[in-house]
Amino acid sequence: MIGFLGGIIGGMGMGGGTILIPALILFLNIDPKIAQSINLLSSIPMTIFALMVHIKNKNTILKLIIPIATFGVIGAVIGSLVANHLSSELLRKIFGVFLLSIGCLEIYKGIKCPPKSCKCSFKKIKK
Repeated sequence: MIGFLGGIIGGMGMGGGTILIPALILFLNIDPKIAQSINLLSSIPMTIFALMVHIKNKNTILKLIIPIATFGVIGAVIGSLVANHLSSELLRKIFGVFLLSIGCLEIYKGIKCPPKSCKCSFKKIKK
């Protein structure tokens, strides 16, 4: 069930780890470092299939993929090295603060710019 919900969220592009990691930690009592590795390994097939659907539906901007992926790989290496030196308890707190911050940001955006009347838009990047 946890994997199913993580797959749905991941397929929508929101990062299944936002569901999977807390669920593994809270409901299955798995160490945060192990939960992170489970999330990373399980995200590979989910990402591939979701990406195939998005490419088929032309929901990608290919010229952005290389720089984002390049810096993402660099960040992943640095983040993994840092995570190895932090305690599981500290990682749990950091992830909790991150999720809380994202939640607060989304609430703020929802209040400031409701979806139906939203005129807040980013510049469209040509595909």
